Amino acid sequence: MLTYVGTALLVVGVLLMVANGIPPSSGGPNLDLASLPGDLVALRPAGFLWLGLLAVLATPITRVIAAAVGFSLAGDRQMVVVAVATLVVIGVAIGSAVAFG
Repeated sequence: MLTYVGTALLVVGVLLMVANGIPPSSGGPNLDLASLPGDLVALRPAGFLWLGLLAVLATPITRVIAAAVGFSLAGDRQMVVVAVATLVVIGVAIGSAVAFG
């Protein structure tokens, strides 16, 4: 479901870019989380593009969290450890990307 929402937001963002005369191949705006709500309310393409990208990127993380919860409820400790280790790897990757840009 999250993938569909993210894809729909990206489509809306691209359509708004085209409607505003901005070619989609021109490169995207910088991510500014503080301006995201204002961009969405003002129907600026940047808000929809970034929210869509964040939703698509959040999809695998939410799936791993759901798997960890499911394995935990089923009592499968080994798979819980695997799921948590996967989340740690994702967290380290995100942290290093933020730290080292």
